[in-house]
Amino acid sequence: MALIITGKRFIKDLESTGALAVRAPLEGGFEGRYQRRLRAAGYECVNLTVKGLGDLSAYLTDIHGVRPAHLGKKTIGQSAAVGYRYYIPPIISYRMAGMSPKAKGMVLWLIEGNILSQQEIAYLTELPKTMPNVKVVLEMGGDRIFSWQPLAQELAA
Repeated sequence: MALIITGKRFIKDLESTGALAVRAPLEGGFEGRYQRRLRAAGYECVNLTVKGLGDLSAYLTDIHGVRPAHLGKKTIGQSAAVGYRYYIPPIISYRMAGMSPKAKGMVLWLIEGNILSQQEIAYLTELPKTMPNVKVVLEMGGDRIFSWQPLAQELAA
C-alpha cells in the first residue's frame, strides 16, 4: 500500500487513540518516513529510547534529579550516594513550551518499548488523555512490515 494512504491513516489513528504500538522492519527507514508525515501534519516529534529512563512519569512530566557517573570520586558531606545531583526539567513540558504556536502538538516517539513493564505501558496509554497535545508512538519490536495498533490493545495482549 502506498505510504501516502497509510501515512494519512497512521496520523488519523494516532489522533483518535492518542497512543499507538508500532512494529517496524529491523533494517529501518520506515520510522523516518512516518515521522516526516507527522511533521508535515503539524506535529513535532521527540525521539527517545526507553532504556535508562527510569520512572517514566518523573522523567516526562516532573523535574527530576540525576547523578552522572561518579568515576570513584566521593563528594564531601554526603554519606550515602556518591556524586552531585543535577536537576533536569521535564521533557514534555520543556519541549511544549518551546514549540511553535502553529504546531498541533507533540509526538513522543519511543524506541525499544518491548522492555517496558505492563504498568509503564499503561502509563503511556493514559498520558494522551491527561495531556491532549501529546501523542505517544511506542516501538514494540520488529516485523516484516510496518504495522501499528492502539497501545491499549497491545497492553491487553
